[in-house]
Amino acid sequence: MNIHEHQAKELLSEFGAPVSKGIVVYKLSDIDEKIEELKTKKFVLKAQIHAGGRGKAGGVKLVNSVDELKKEAKILLGKKLITPQTGNEGKKVQRLYVEEASDIKNEYYLSCLVDRQSSKIAFISSKEGGMDIEEVAIKKPKKIITTRVEFSKEIGKNDIEKILRPFELTNHQKEEGFNLIKSLYKTLISKDASLIEINPLIITKTGKIICLDAKINFDDNALFRRPEILKLRDLNEEDPKEIEASKHDLAYIKLEGSIGCMVNGAGLAMATMDIIKLYGKEPANFLDVGGGASKEKVSAAFKLILSDKNVKGILINIFGGIMRCDVLAQGVVEAAKETKLDVPLVVRLAGTNFEEGKKILDDSGLKILSASDLNDAAKKIVEAIK
Repeated sequence: MNIHEHQAKELLSEFGAPVSKGIVVYKLSDIDEKIEELKTKKFVLKAQIHAGGRGKAGGVKLVNSVDELKKEAKILLGKKLITPQTGNEGKKVQRLYVEEASDIKNEYYLSCLVDRQSSKIAFISSKEGGMDIEEVAIKKPKKIITTRVEFSKEIGKNDIEKILRPFELTNHQKEEGFNLIKSLYKTLISKDASLIEINPLIITKTGKIICLDAKINFDDNALFRRPEILKLRDLNEEDPKEIEASKHDLAYIKLEGSIGCMVNGAGLAMATMDIIKLYGKEPANFLDVGGGASKEKVSAAFKLILSDKNVKGILINIFGGIMRCDVLAQGVVEAAKETKLDVPLVVRLAGTNFEEGKKILDDSGLKILSASDLNDAAKKIVEAIK
């Protein structure tokens, strides 16, 4: 789960991290009501969307007066912002963040994340701040320092010194830097975050360290024990189909292709998408119904696939273990009749009760193509939509 920049800064501030002071704006009148909280004449106006690249897309503005701030806020609030991370559909700006402008001397990059490969917490630090870290990794890999630390209640002094080394801080700044690293580490483990990214981390002309931007991602699987984090969720920033999928405990991610997929098991789902591409088409989604889905859950998954206007055909690939093929077949038949299915449907069943499931599909009166294996299924659905 992602949160907005202003929420991330509020959270980091609770753990002692130095952040720039700002106000959140949901409507233009909020500026008049809150602007006196900021003791400055220069402001930075930031669109709050769950996507990077806001600055290049016109979503970050430096303004020199309250009047100019109001003018720019009026333009930005409600605007559809298109960045490299939003795709062509963009994201509608429904809240703004106004913060005190900072006199920047240096910009750095700092992040910490759960490193699944090493089962440690990794800190990434670089002098190349304010840029896409992926671009830096390609063009200047030696500028990126990764420090992996063992999980414990507190991070050690030696590890912190390694993390801060690229920044070449003064003795006074090192003290602030130590506190910052400790606060990031504590936030990560205390709130079940999977990533905290500060880009840029700045040194002001007066020598202060400030988190000028902040991004935090959280582990969805831990949200049941973090109700205070779940409250920060902004449904306006999420795909409505993915929200609907979460209501039925379905693992769903929308993609850009034309063949809808319903599979049980993440590995089998990946293999199904790969073989669709092998035959020259693109999957419209990743959808894992799980191991023990009910017919109601299967029906909801089927309707979810059909709600995507890009879907020209559907491939269902089920290997019945805990999940019974006859249960899946009943759910598919009910959903197909209810939605008046008008696109090709190919079903491949194997495992528990697959013969019973196949009979339910054959007797349904629906135009369903049966496949003997995954290769056959992919070939048939690609030919069918042609």
